[in-house]
Amino acid sequence: MSTEDRTPARRVTPRRAALGACGGAVAAYTALAVAELAAAPVRPGAGPVVAVGGAAVDRTPAPVKDWAIRTFGTQDKLVLHLGVLAVVTLLALGLGLLAVRRRRLGAAGVALFGLVGGAAAVSRPDATGVVDALPSLAGALVGAAVLFVLAGRLVPRTPGAASAAPADEAGGAHTGDGVDRRGFALTAVAVTAAATGAGALGRLLGGARARDAAASRARVVLPAPGSPAPPVPRRAGLRVPGMQPFITPNEAFYRVDTALVVPRVDADSWRLRVHGKGVTRPVALGLADLMARDTVERDITLTCVSNEVGGPYVGNARWLGVRLADLLADCGVRPPSRGGPADQLVARSVDGMTLGTPVEDVMDGRDALLAFGMNGEPLPFEHGFPVRMVVPGLYGYVSACKWIEDIELTTFDAYDAYWVRRKWARRAPVKTQSRIDTPRPFARPGAGTVMVGGVAWAQHRGVDRVEVRVDDGPWEPADLAAEDSRDTWRQWSYAWDASPGTHTLTVRATDRDGRTQTDRRTRTVPDGASGRHSVVVTVG
Repeated sequence: MSTEDRTPARRVTPRRAALGACGGAVAAYTALAVAELAAAPVRPGAGPVVAVGGAAVDRTPAPVKDWAIRTFGTQDKLVLHLGVLAVVTLLALGLGLLAVRRRRLGAAGVALFGLVGGAAAVSRPDATGVVDALPSLAGALVGAAVLFVLAGRLVPRTPGAASAAPADEAGGAHTGDGVDRRGFALTAVAVTAAATGAGALGRLLGGARARDAAASRARVVLPAPGSPAPPVPRRAGLRVPGMQPFITPNEAFYRVDTALVVPRVDADSWRLRVHGKGVTRPVALGLADLMARDTVERDITLTCVSNEVGGPYVGNARWLGVRLADLLADCGVRPPSRGGPADQLVARSVDGMTLGTPVEDVMDGRDALLAFGMNGEPLPFEHGFPVRMVVPGLYGYVSACKWIEDIELTTFDAYDAYWVRRKWARRAPVKTQSRIDTPRPFARPGAGTVMVGGVAWAQHRGVDRVEVRVDDGPWEPADLAAEDSRDTWRQWSYAWDASPGTHTLTVRATDRDGRTQTDRRTRTVPDGASGRHSVVVTVG
């Protein structure tokens, strides 16, 4: 070990400390850029930021995930990305400071975090093998070398040589404490420029896959539905200011999943495999094979189990696809009620996500679909292109697998899907719920007639009535919009004769089975929130 690595020739001055921290940041930036370049030929998810972020999501307790979704909404993935980068930055600054005193130890710290990134990559459900660790390891090795070189520029000259050096203000290459500041700066700038080029090349190469996938989506021509959706009743959508449209536009449809990077799947190479218990005729189908089958178009409302009472994670769309039950029957699958050995359908996504769906529910006659169209266009990438599952009446985490590529028939006793292993319920029928969309909380409407409106849903059962209560008064019936189907939400309105003062408006729904929405408030874990939505307004 060299003298300067065992102990610095001089004390660590604030200038040396600042330069050391800067060197750590440059090393981390270089490591991430090189890793991004190395991930291009592997897959985007093998990069250290995505791998570590995904591993963090996998190990985060369900209540914390629930809090993140409530707090950050659809921006939760951006927040996680920024959080990972913030942690990496702090660690890099610390390792840079360490390298000023212990050059080899600081560089070894960078390499250690490369091992952490590599381990995270191979632990992900969508890992393809040890090759997924290579981007993190390559980036860490280059980053460690950069920190070692930069820290070497910060080793002071011997006292005798330093005394002979001109002062910093005299224009010499060394600072007053004998540090080669000019050499450090030139090296740091050169490395940063090279790293920027490597990162740009990595993004360019990685973007090629995304461009190919986008081109394959652009070539998709949706078939005409063999069983088209009935026209939406004219009065299904109410013209009340502040109400959402009956059909949710694709760009406004909620998205809740664990994919830190949206999978960009090439439709030309995509395949869906069906296999497992009770499957007498396993198949592997491409998108063209699916679209050649009898197609079905239906309006179906989807709800996320993370939706709080009155929350936004519910949407209604027109889906085009094929009946999942028909495909399973063609593969020889029978539901448990008819002697089939499998009671769970495990759907696997290209990103490794697994969802478990009751086979009986999929094959009981409801319009459970393998969908490839959404509101008249191929599925957007964010919503599962090229194919996703849509099962009315079940929360998304047990039914709505996006980017699906594998269906395995098994049993609930034999396998726990991703969310079940994290303490969510195995079976999750959607609870009867209703929401006030207008007036908004803390609104200040004028006295007189105020239109109150919102939506109610009880997928696959249907909504029978909606009632509104003002303060502690009696429940009054709301006017229901026309019903499209029992698998879609239903809009409602109520003409309120508002008097001045502060008031609480509460809504409840009753489904076709006669069950009225409970007032018992529960959180989303383990099988969806319950309770009644209310808003407080002040009438002027």
